[in-house]
Amino acid sequence: MTIATVARHAQVSRQTVSNVLNSPHVVREETRRRVQEAIDALGYRASQAARQMRTGRSRLIAVRIEPTRDGINGSVLDRFLHGLTETAEAAGYRAMLYTAADAAAEIATFDDLLSAYDLDGFVLTGTDHGDPRTAWLAERAVPFVTFGRPWDDPDAHPWVDVDGAAGTAQATGHLLAAGHRRIGFIGWPAGSGVGDDRRAGWREALRAAGVDPAGLDREAVDGIAEGERLAADLLAAASPPTALVCASDSLALGALQAARAAAPSTATAAHTGPAAHTGAPAVPVIGFDDTPVAAAVGLTSVSQPLGDAAARCVDLLTAVLDGPPRTPAPVLLQPSLVLRHTA
Repeated sequence: MTIATVARHAQVSRQTVSNVLNSPHVVREETRRRVQEAIDALGYRASQAARQMRTGRSRLIAVRIEPTRDGINGSVLDRFLHGLTETAEAAGYRAMLYTAADAAAEIATFDDLLSAYDLDGFVLTGTDHGDPRTAWLAERAVPFVTFGRPWDDPDAHPWVDVDGAAGTAQATGHLLAAGHRRIGFIGWPAGSGVGDDRRAGWREALRAAGVDPAGLDREAVDGIAEGERLAADLLAAASPPTALVCASDSLALGALQAARAAAPSTATAAHTGPAAHTGAPAVPVIGFDDTPVAAAVGLTSVSQPLGDAAARCVDLLTAVLDGPPRTPAPVLLQPSLVLRHTA
């Protein structure tokens, strides 16, 4: 809701609405009454209107709702959106949610929203290499921050992210400490900024332990069926891994099914014993994102501080809006490993 909306409803100029709110004595009584009736009918808050006129802001930010996938990892962005909405409200902002199937559709939505509303800025999610969305907004000087790094240029714009490499390194280190050496990785196809980052953490942790990661990873699009298929392929190898780290909980749930199906043969071929003497699964599995499903089935998983990430996104965007014309320092948050039954 903007002053322009009230002005259109009352059939007056925006300046007239401003005068009614801030200097009513300069407006004719009939006009003043018509504007007040429009404010009442629209439910427009005078305090919000006065603030907008003083600051030139609507106190409205926009963020996309991610498309529904398998119902598991979608909950990650749901938690982020809840945190963002609550933090924005505490800072005096409102969050407008929109949908878009892909980057091209999202850019078209940017154009529509900016034409229809006085938005202060955007919070983007799911960054990738050569992201056309950030380029479009930057070219038009529209304020924005991203939850996710600009993978091609870390200094391109303000961002908040979670260190995915640190998360998978922590997961791999936990398995190494338990006695595993051949630790497999199931991730997304190369070229995904987030996916490559998570794979790099696993790979470097193995190399630091003197283990060659060659042949121990597989890749596919996200999903339970894909995780099961890739895990089955890894576990059927002549020298199978004794534990698995996955780029998502969806992949990990599929891998867990494959590990259970292959348990007798895998325990014989791959183990001398880290899991055999502890009651843990024959092939421990660790996911990423700590979804509610992971908690329900006892899946060990890497947890992202999504509430903190959302709060920091709001902090950065307000810094962009309030501060001098410079890019605020990026924020890289640390994940944590939540231990459960599977590892």
